[in-house]
Amino acid sequence: MGTAALAVDDIRRVWWRVPGVEKPRKAGELDYTPARWIAASEANWRRADRPDDYGVDRVIIHVTQGSYASAVRVFQDPAHRAATHYIVRQNGRVTQMIRELDVAYHAGNRSYNERSIGIEHEGFVDRPQDFTAKMYESSARLTAAICARYGIPVDREHIIGHVEVPGADHTDPGPHWDWKRYMKLVRAASTGGSQAG
Repeated sequence: MGTAALAVDDIRRVWWRVPGVEKPRKAGELDYTPARWIAASEANWRRADRPDDYGVDRVIIHVTQGSYASAVRVFQDPAHRAATHYIVRQNGRVTQMIRELDVAYHAGNRSYNERSIGIEHEGFVDRPQDFTAKMYESSARLTAAICARYGIPVDREHIIGHVEVPGADHTDPGPHWDWKRYMKLVRAASTGGSQAG
């Protein structure tokens, strides 16, 4: 019975590779309707059928270490070999670059890529002024929506920084990211409460 269950699991993970078998897709379709769509290079992610082939149980918080425009530019560059699903700007606007059902190369760890949604935040880890109230509030609403969609618990075990990914060589979101404030906002957004804070 155990071997059969494993075989079924393996089949679920590769079925989408069979020619002509995949979920219907529309160019520019959004998973988070307040976002705008700008496509990342196909070299920076791979086609999948999440959560059917890989369960989603994490949200990973990143910081761009640059401007919004520079993040978009590198995520559209096929030589970069990395991108996140979303970018949140300092003004609170959200851009989606990869569908949530696909695997973004963002965590530096294959297992975490397969099981997570990545969210970049415009700015630098050593500049706390880059983390604006609008950014925190908008990102919290996005994270709450992702957690609701996949049944992800709203806690620090499941909403993590890039620095917390096993084997990661990054430090983002850095020491100035206010986790207490952010988690309070995510919890409030998850329950429909106030976003102030």
